[in-house]
Amino acid sequence: MLKEINIGMIGFGVVGQGFAEILQRKRDELSKKYGIPIKICGIFDPVKGQIFEKKGIDLKKTLDAVGRGRKIQEVVKGISDIDEDYLIKNEKINLIVEVTPTNLKTGEPGYSHIKKALQNGKHVITTNKGPIALYYKELRKLADKKGVCLKFEGTVLSGTPAIQFALNELAGCEIKEIRGIVNGTTNYILTKMASGLSYEEALKEAQEKGYAETNPEADVEGYDAQAKALILANVILGSSLKPVDVERIGITKITFDEVNKARAAGKKYKLIVRVIKGEKGITASVKPELVDSTDPLFHVDGVINGLIFSTDHLGEVFIKGPGAGKIETGQAILHDLCSILESVKK
Repeated sequence: MLKEINIGMIGFGVVGQGFAEILQRKRDELSKKYGIPIKICGIFDPVKGQIFEKKGIDLKKTLDAVGRGRKIQEVVKGISDIDEDYLIKNEKINLIVEVTPTNLKTGEPGYSHIKKALQNGKHVITTNKGPIALYYKELRKLADKKGVCLKFEGTVLSGTPAIQFALNELAGCEIKEIRGIVNGTTNYILTKMASGLSYEEALKEAQEKGYAETNPEADVEGYDAQAKALILANVILGSSLKPVDVERIGITKITFDEVNKARAAGKKYKLIVRVIKGEKGITASVKPELVDSTDPLFHVDGVINGLIFSTDHLGEVFIKGPGAGKIETGQAILHDLCSILESVKK
């Protein structure tokens, strides 16, 4: 049993700050519930700054500094001459939260951060899709060997608990298919196109609202959904698929006329992930599909995501919820932290 949880954060962008905001509010409550003191002792971010304080960082000052565009070390007391390896190798820290930007081609730098942290006997929580999509089995084997936790709930539906839901709540069921909407940006664009906007107008609006990046390729060409399909297939169904195994078609070729025809027929286009357990093994795809009003996914609009698990005992089980957002993804990290707290107190 651990006597305390001392967290080192690698990355302190929107998601990292969302987690810090939540933890600032919930820390005392969680420490009392689980009987374990919880502190963030170190942060490293190449843009926001870095700091280490073994007694715990002042989160209010840290968040205020970042909000005012100041470097963390300019405002918060502690050791500032640190990098990622300092946190990973520091004996005081026993949990690494890795929230650097996702790289769907190589998984770096997140893959190296996570691997080193596990090798050093640290528990790891990440929302970084790349390392889990590309190297899950390797990292899981390493975590098991070292006797530490590897948690990544936020990699698929952000704060909506899809992975643990499938593994825990559906335990004992055979999951034959996973089908759903896992990318909020494309779902928002398609929802707006169904209401009369062109693709260009819908994309511009999504960018103005912060739902789409300046370069939206990862979303609109289906790469983000492809990574999530890999995580669903490899983690939940136990396959060993690689990106080349997942058929990927984005939404950029869907025309305004096609959307109008679909609407007239009482249907909608959705970017659908499918992971199927068949006679020839596990297959996965990401591509636009037409759905009608009898399909639960027809009613999943805007940036909301949804998944349908087809099972042997329960038939179809449907979950939906936020698939992105600062606090929503921060909640995913908190969820994983609570899971670790529950396991280490036993």
